[in-house]
Amino acid sequence: MQTVLISGGGIAGSALACLLHRRGFAPTVIERAPGPRQGGQAIDIRGVALDVVARMGLLDQARQVRTRMRGMSMLDADGTEIERSTEATFSSGRLDSDDIELLREDLVRLLHEHTRDDVEYLFGDSITALEQDEHQARVHFAHGASRTFDLVVGADGLHSTVRRLAFGPEETFSHHLGTYLSVFGADNFLDLDNWQVWLRDGDAGFGIMPVRDNTELRIAFGFRSEPLDGDHRDPEWLRQTVTDRLASLRWEATRLTKAAWEAPDFFCDAMAQIRMEHWSHGRTVLLGDAGYCASALSGQGTSLALVGAHVLADALGRAGGDHRAAFAHYENRMRPFVALNQALATENPGGPASEESVTRAKNALSLDG
Repeated sequence: MQTVLISGGGIAGSALACLLHRRGFAPTVIERAPGPRQGGQAIDIRGVALDVVARMGLLDQARQVRTRMRGMSMLDADGTEIERSTEATFSSGRLDSDDIELLREDLVRLLHEHTRDDVEYLFGDSITALEQDEHQARVHFAHGASRTFDLVVGADGLHSTVRRLAFGPEETFSHHLGTYLSVFGADNFLDLDNWQVWLRDGDAGFGIMPVRDNTELRIAFGFRSEPLDGDHRDPEWLRQTVTDRLASLRWEATRLTKAAWEAPDFFCDAMAQIRMEHWSHGRTVLLGDAGYCASALSGQGTSLALVGAHVLADALGRAGGDHRAAFAHYENRMRPFVALNQALATENPGGPASEESVTRAKNALSLDG
């Protein structure tokens, strides 16, 4: 039985753990957070990714916790409605689609509950060093004792530690898209009823949607900027950066700024894409945002993670222990799919990609190919 260490207990890592266990592997997931991560924006499961979730036996559960939006309003900088739609929202697309929009934390929870009895999870720890040879990979941890594995998977996001250790510095592969995104929760101080509001004020703007039966809000605030000069791992610096920009808005600046300061789930990061010539090196391979982040601007990060997990697990399961052949097959199948989905983030700067482009991208791979 081959042992596989998966760095990252989010969507990509937990989905891969589930799919590898079913194929007779022994996966271990290491996650820096003390438990399944909370917070985050609404995400979408689209196209072929729906088939992945169905094959894992989670489609009905995902549908049960989906958002129930009735529509959206577009506001001018003073908060006056200038347009509305009851057919689609910017966050999820057409409301009559089979696609599923749900909170990131809900999908992470479903995946963890589905795998925790069969998969070893190491929460509150992280990888500090990685050594590999022809026979094994030896991994050193921040807290636990060093261990050896047959394979290592980096599913640890845009700022992947595994990618840095195995491939080199992040700057070599990261391409800034000119925007930062902050996501945080708040009480429903706007009294929204399954209805989104979107506003742009100069180079900044936000989308706000109610969640948890309209008791809470998820606020996604974006602003255009070249790479900021500061410590992106310092949460207080990030909060100050975001609240300074929120304070300059003409509508609801005071309450939005207060919410950002108080939110326990505050998040902010640059919108960037990861572009690499290869996703594997020796016994190490990258999955999801770590290898081919498309950014939240694409709307396809979750689908890339789920589809990538299926393709990688399928390749390893068919390879008979030949990880090099499996990694090559994984890359050959995924690269066209990744290219189409990354292009969604750059097709229409400042706005969503066309419906035709999204439809083509989300269905551009067959799980049985």
